[in-house]
Amino acid sequence: MSYPGYPMSGYPAYPQSGGQSGYPQAGGQYPYPGGAGGAYPPGAGGAYPQAPGAGGAYPQAPGAGGAYPQAPGAGGAYPQAPGAGGAYPQAPGAGGAYPQAPGAGGAYPQAPGAGGAYPQAPGAGGAYPQPPAGGYAQGPGCPYQAGGGTYPASAGGYPAPQGNQSGWGAGGSGYPSYPTGPGAPGSAPGYGAPGYGAPGYGAPQPTGQNYSGGGAPPPGGYPSGPAPGSTGPQPTPAQPSMPNIGGLSIGGATQGTIKPVANFNAQNDAEILRQAMKGAGTNEQAIIDVVSNRSNEQRQKIKLAFKTLYGKDLIKDLKSELSGNMEEIILALFKPTTYYDAWSLRKAMEGAGTQDRVLIEILCTRNNQEIRDIVRCYKEELGRDLEKDLTKDTSGHFKRLLISMSQGNRDENQTVDMQKATMDAERLFRAGEGKLGTDESAFNMILATRSFPQLKATIHEYGRLANRELLKSIDREFSGDVRDGMLAIVQCVVNRPAFFAEKLYHSMKGLGTSDSTLIRVIVTRSEIDLVQIKQAFWEKYQKGLRTMVESDTSGDYKRMLLSIIGN
Repeated sequence: MSYPGYPMSGYPAYPQSGGQSGYPQAGGQYPYPGGAGGAYPPGAGGAYPQAPGAGGAYPQAPGAGGAYPQAPGAGGAYPQAPGAGGAYPQAPGAGGAYPQAPGAGGAYPQAPGAGGAYPQAPGAGGAYPQPPAGGYAQGPGCPYQAGGGTYPASAGGYPAPQGNQSGWGAGGSGYPSYPTGPGAPGSAPGYGAPGYGAPGYGAPQPTGQNYSGGGAPPPGGYPSGPAPGSTGPQPTPAQPSMPNIGGLSIGGATQGTIKPVANFNAQNDAEILRQAMKGAGTNEQAIIDVVSNRSNEQRQKIKLAFKTLYGKDLIKDLKSELSGNMEEIILALFKPTTYYDAWSLRKAMEGAGTQDRVLIEILCTRNNQEIRDIVRCYKEELGRDLEKDLTKDTSGHFKRLLISMSQGNRDENQTVDMQKATMDAERLFRAGEGKLGTDESAFNMILATRSFPQLKATIHEYGRLANRELLKSIDREFSGDVRDGMLAIVQCVVNRPAFFAEKLYHSMKGLGTSDSTLIRVIVTRSEIDLVQIKQAFWEKYQKGLRTMVESDTSGDYKRMLLSIIGN
């Protein structure tokens, strides 16, 4: 319903100059204020709301100097009616009372919004103007957004309040917040999809890392950002976005197949193991059920409880009852994690020959803290110096690579410097594919010192620059153990679970099984990322890890492995 004399679009004008009354005009319509275009709102430029006065101030009276409100009478006193005697206001209605609105109750003026407040700023809680039910008839150039009661921002964005205030952006009743899609500042990782959580392309990292996305802002700027020239917060400068390589990224969670059991009772478990080994014969299944379902920390408590209860060493009893691969895997599970790595390194170097692949598997895949713990344990528990043993048992560039890795001094800054990544990629290319011969020192320096996120970016830049994967270039430029060591580092950056999946596959491929490798990888990864290794195994070989283990092992040893691997 419309009221006679009340505006259909726009708001009442104040008394006009020239001696004419501003209220009401013939035909029951209020005139629009003067000014360019005469349209209210919006003014020139399409911005809303803009007053029709000079400079866009709102509201401005049409009188001299822009004072608001100013009456057109002598001395500028306001209000002055143009009628006889200068009495103001005088309404033309019965009784002469002025102002009287034509609505119920006679209150004038009332804004059409909730509560009658006039005017309201466009901030939270006071969007201006709010239409009544059914809406107003629309004036030209001032579209109403159905359902929201707000007006769209003009091109280039509408000035936002400072900060992320209530009512603005998502969840509010104002204008949209900064974009959160790909390429926007502070968006989700721009370099890689959900991954496995450690260093590298989905490999387990000491700490997670998300890359800031990059890209240019949308046309017209960020809708809810400060207007040009504002002193408020400005959008973060765009950073170069890094592509998703291999479908994996740093920062995702990894999952082992063995987790600490709830309601753990070390004494109860010690009693079960004691009963399993007591008397004639051994109940291997009872041992499997306990050992394969306890974390390494819980197994250490079982060892202590066993000695406390029975005055005997659990490990000695197990060795006397078990043999072969079953003995090896049970003893490996009862060794503390760091000690098992240190023990494996020592075993690889003692006696005639050196098992270089074991050295690579451990030293080229562990993080700084793990390496330092291994070096300390090697000294304290085994009474030997790891670096001296490496120097004695290896040689050439392979020795230099292992000594570099044994320092546990890799950069662990999770921030990626794309300029450095490009420079490192160029240096690697010049040291290998781009020259006759190979500069091994350049490869050693970059692969041994850069953080895994930084190496990930370098690998991508190298592929773009050389039009060949870094893995393939290393395979072409190097040979022997140093090649295997460098490939292991790059593979762990690209996809750590896939690296260990490959180790497991080759331990069972062909005639015979490398049981020591199978045991070592299954045991060391059982609480870290064996779930992801199983997935990578299937994706790489279209065969389940469990299926391959079943066909290559037997007896209690097979049952123990399958219990750890899970379904």
